[in-house]
Amino acid sequence: MTTKSPPDFPAVFARLRLIMRKYERLPLKAETDGPGNYILTGPAGPLTRGRELWFGAVQIKKNYVSYHLMAVYAFPGLLEGISPELKKRMQGKSCFNFKRVDEALFEELAALTERGARRFRQAGMIG
Repeated sequence: MTTKSPPDFPAVFARLRLIMRKYERLPLKAETDGPGNYILTGPAGPLTRGRELWFGAVQIKKNYVSYHLMAVYAFPGLLEGISPELKKRMQGKSCFNFKRVDEALFEELAALTERGARRFRQAGMIG
């Protein structure tokens, strides 16, 4: 009988936080950056109806580590062509859940995050 090793949520969080943190520069800033909770926001503007832009977040939850990427909510076409494996990690319209480090999926998620940041820039939502 084989047993799976327990999930290493802090390692998953650290790796996903590195992907998101790449965009931590003006105008985006880490609104929250604590153990198990990282939230990246952008400036308020007319396209966000005067509210801060919620770019994304990485959070340790009870059963997984979540990676929220709001660009795929705002621009669902970004999801076209993602792998079935990454699609299986989706919960809702903009959240991906992970229990273990998966470099191939994290690489794909990093590329999706880059496309999302580019799309936000094209729409004039971030500089």
